[in-house]
Amino acid sequence: MDTWLAILLIILALIGGLVGGFFLARKYMMDYFEKNPPIDENMLRMMMMQMGQKPSERKINQMMSQMKTQQKSKNTKKKKK
Repeated sequence: MDTWLAILLIILALIGGLVGGFFLARKYMMDYFEKNPPIDENMLRMMMMQMGQKPSERKINQMMSQMKTQQKSKNTKKKKK
């Protein structure tokens, strides 16, 4: 086999691996963040306290449900396209 052909195949395999790895990692992280959102009740409570609001349990549950609804509607719009 010619040397230039071997070098070309190695470069193509490297590029293919990088592109495939990028998309696999992106898919994994999107699924991870969908299952484990970065903001939970404790973080929301702390943010509200820092803004000077008294976080009631009702208000926290309402904000969490709004965030989940927004996330679901965003995902359904992506799947329709």
